[in-house]
Amino acid sequence: VAFKMYLGITPSVACHNSSRNEFSLILDKNPLAEFVEELPAGRSALCYCGLLCGVIRGGLEMVHLAAEVTFLQDRLKGDSVTEIGITFLKKLDEKKYRRK
Repeated sequence: VAFKMYLGITPSVACHNSSRNEFSLILDKNPLAEFVEELPAGRSALCYCGLLCGVIRGGLEMVHLAAEVTFLQDRLKGDSVTEIGITFLKKLDEKKYRRK
């Protein structure tokens, strides 16, 4: 819902493993990279959409889930879609974050 509300897109979800702790969000269209024509020379590792990984990771931490969020594919680097990989690491201790 947040992707539709804030970015105007709906990502597809693809599960990668049988333990169900790893999945990908596939964006057919990436509005954050819409006005970027190509990456600057010598900056092929630059990721304009790294913000999305941080937002997803921060949102998961707010609901006490630690996760690793990385870009697997990027349209700016010649891939057909933008793919964000999410791997759940552990559930954070809720007692640690409760107010007293």
